[in-house]
Amino acid sequence: MENKLQRIGIFLCECGGNISDVINLSTIHDQIKNWDKVIVAEQNKYLCSQPAQEMIIKTIKEKNVDRIIVACCTPRMHLTTFKNVLDFAGLNQYMLEFVNIREHCSWIHGPQASIIATKKALNLIRGSYERSLELEPLETISEKGSRDILIIGGGIAGITSALQLSNLDFKVHLVEKNPSIGGNMSKLTKVFPTLDCAQCILAPKMAEIGRNLNVNLLAYSEVLDITGRPGNFNVKILKKPRYVIKECTSCNDCVDVCPVIVPNEFEEGMAVRHAIYVPFPQAVPATYIIDRDLCFKSDTLACDKCFQACTRQAINFEQQPEIIDLHVGAIIMATGYELYDAKRLTNYGYGIYDNVISMMELERLTSASGPTEGNVTMTGNNVKKIAILLCAGSRDKNHVPYCSRICCMYAMKQAYVLKKMLSIDVHIYYTDIRATGKGYEELYWRNQEAGVIFTRGKVADIWKNKNNRLNVIVEDTLTGNVSEEEYDLVALATPMIPSSGLKDLASKIKLSLGEDGFIQERHPKLDPVDSLITGIFACGCALSPKDVRDTVSDALAAAAKASLFLKSEYITTSPEKAFVKAELCDGCGICLQTCPSNAITILEGKATIDLFMCTGCSACIPVCPQESIDFKNSTTKQLIAQLRGVLMDKEDNEVRIIAFVDKNVGYTGMDFLGLARIDYPENIRIVSIPSTAILGLKHLLYAFMFGADGILMIEGQQDIDEEFTRKRMLEMSHSLAEFGIKRMRIRYSYVPLPVYKKAADLFIRFTDRIKKFGPLPYEKRDVIKQKILAK
Repeated sequence: MENKLQRIGIFLCECGGNISDVINLSTIHDQIKNWDKVIVAEQNKYLCSQPAQEMIIKTIKEKNVDRIIVACCTPRMHLTTFKNVLDFAGLNQYMLEFVNIREHCSWIHGPQASIIATKKALNLIRGSYERSLELEPLETISEKGSRDILIIGGGIAGITSALQLSNLDFKVHLVEKNPSIGGNMSKLTKVFPTLDCAQCILAPKMAEIGRNLNVNLLAYSEVLDITGRPGNFNVKILKKPRYVIKECTSCNDCVDVCPVIVPNEFEEGMAVRHAIYVPFPQAVPATYIIDRDLCFKSDTLACDKCFQACTRQAINFEQQPEIIDLHVGAIIMATGYELYDAKRLTNYGYGIYDNVISMMELERLTSASGPTEGNVTMTGNNVKKIAILLCAGSRDKNHVPYCSRICCMYAMKQAYVLKKMLSIDVHIYYTDIRATGKGYEELYWRNQEAGVIFTRGKVADIWKNKNNRLNVIVEDTLTGNVSEEEYDLVALATPMIPSSGLKDLASKIKLSLGEDGFIQERHPKLDPVDSLITGIFACGCALSPKDVRDTVSDALAAAAKASLFLKSEYITTSPEKAFVKAELCDGCGICLQTCPSNAITILEGKATIDLFMCTGCSACIPVCPQESIDFKNSTTKQLIAQLRGVLMDKEDNEVRIIAFVDKNVGYTGMDFLGLARIDYPENIRIVSIPSTAILGLKHLLYAFMFGADGILMIEGQQDIDEEFTRKRMLEMSHSLAEFGIKRMRIRYSYVPLPVYKKAADLFIRFTDRIKKFGPLPYEKRDVIKQKILAK
C-alpha cells in the first residue's frame, strides 16, 4: 500500500573525516535540503554514535518523518544499527535507505578532496532519494524451526562451542571426520605464552564431550549434504564403521596380535601403529578402530587374529556405513586448519633430508607422550643444536601470501622449551617478529634472556654436509652479512591453510570463501563469526589462522550467536523475498520451472511462494510473462526509481555506467575494493540488487533510457551465474540490438569473493570501451522511451 505522507529525513555522516576529507558534504547538504518532501537534512561527524542516533530518533518523532536516508559507510557495517534506530522511533525499519558513500566513493576516489567524488556521492544519494519515495513498510515472517545445532569439526573450537551450547540446553550434533575429537591441539605439548600443558587444557573438555547428554558425538563421520533453509536445515551425514563395537573394554589384546604395522599419523609418521588402534591415549571416543584399507584386501579379510583374541566379541567385520539424517536450526563451521606441505619448499630439503622436519613434528618430539618420550633425537642421536625457520612458505606470493600469524609465537614457545628445559641451542631465523597478544612480547624477552639467538633474514638454502649435519645459509637483513651455520636439526614453521574438504563442503551449502580460502565472515569487526548465510556461523581457524585463545573466543562467540538465532522455537525470515501479484497471475507455471528451491506452487490457478523456502535469488521475476512476480524491498518500481536518481544531472559528454551487483557476495567484493583503497573510474555507479537473476530486458532498457551509456552486471554466487545470468545474457544482448544498442555496451562477469580485485580491472577496461563508443545518442534513448511508453 502506498504511503502518501512521504516526509523524508536525510542524514550525512562525516565518518570522522573518512568521508568528509574527500567529499564536500556541505555542498551536498545545501542541495539535498531543497529537494521536494525533504523535511530535514543533517550532517554529523559520527552518525553511528549514540548522540547522533538519539538525534535521529528525536527528529523522526518531532518532525513526523516517515522515511530516512542515511549516507555513510557500507550497510554491512551499520544497516542493523539504523534499522534499530527506526524501531526505537516507532518507524518501520524498512522505511530506511542506506547509501554507501565511503567504500564506494570517498575511499575509492580519495584521499584528497575530490569534486568528482562529491558529484558521485550526490548521484548515489539522489538514487536513494528517488527509491525512498517507493518504499513500503514490511514485517518479518516467522515459522517453527529446529533448536538442534550442528557443529562441523571437533577441535578446540568445535568442542568449546558444543559445551557452551549444551550448557544452554541446546541439543548439539558434533561431527568430526577423524576417529577422535581433539584436532590439531591434541598434538601440542604446551601452549603459549604461559607454557601450560596443552593436554591438561584439552583432555578434560574432550572427556566432558564424551559424557555430555546434550552432545551427540559423531566421530569418524562426514557431512555429505546440507539442504533446507535457516532454522530448518536438513543434513545428511555418513558415519563410517569402526568395526569395533561398544562392548570393547580397551584391553589391548587385539593390538598385541595384529601383524600389520604402518606409520602413525598422530605422531607425524615418526612412530608406528597397528591396523587396529586407538588414535592417541586421550582419544574420545576411547575405542579402537580398524583401518579397513589395511585389514581388507578387496572384500577379503586379510586375517582375523584380532577377532580371535577379543574375548568380549567386540569386533564386527560386518559393520556397515550408516547414513544419518539430521534436522537442525543452525550450523557452526569449526573445520580447523592444516599445515602447508613443506615438500613444496624445495630449497629447504624437506622430504630429502631426514633431519629437516616441520614444527608439528618438533611438537611431537618434545612431547613426553611423543615417539621419543620428550627426548629430541634424530636417527638415534641426541640433538644439540636446532634452527627454526619462520615464514617457511608464508608471506610468499609463490606459496602462501598471508602471514600465518601464530608461527612466531609457537616457535618461541618451542625454543624456550628446547633451550631452557632441554639445554638445546636454538637459533630462530625470522622475517619480522609478530608478538601482538597478551604476554606474547614477554615470552619473546624470556627467549632472549634464555639465550635463544634471533637472526632477521630468510634462509636461502639448506644442504647436508659430510658430517650428516645441516648447513643453513642466510643473509642477515639487519647487518647485510651472509652467514652459514651448522645444525643437527632444522624445523620449518609452515603456514596454516584451510582444512582439506572445506572448499567442497562450502560449495555444497553455497558458503562464500575469502581470497585466502578460509570462510568469509559477514563483517570482520561487527559480525566476525557470522558467515554470509543466515544461520551458519564459523569460528577459529575455519576463518583464518588463529591461536588457541582467539579460537576459544571465536567459539564462544559463535555459540552465543547461534543460541541467539535460535532463542525461541520460532525462526524469523526477512520479508525481502519474491511475491506474487495475484491479480496479474494466470497460473502459467513458468516460474515453477525456474525456481531452484521449489518454493513456488500453483494453488487455485495462482502461483504461491513459500517465503521460508524462497532463497531470494529472484530468478522467477524476469521470466514471468505477465510481470506478476516482484521482489519486496527491491521492487521494479524501486529499482527504476533508483536508476532514475543515480543517472540524473548527467552532462552531455559525460559517460556514466551502471554496475548491477548482487547484494550478498558481489557487494562484499565492492566493499573490499574500498577497504583496499583500489581506485576505479568515477563513471561507475553501483546499484545493489538481490542477485543478477532479477535482471530482465526491462531493467536494462530503463537504465539506458535514463542516461546509462554502459551496463555491467556482476554476480558473486556461482549457482546464479551458472543457472541463470550467464544464459540470459545472450538473449538480452540480442534484444538490445533491436533497439540499436550495441551488444558491447553491456557486460556480464562472474566475480567470486576470492578474486574481488578482478572487478576493479573490469571497471577500468569496460569504462575505456564505453568512452571509445561515447555517450549513447539521445535518439536511441527516445526510441526506448517510446517503446516503453507504448506498453
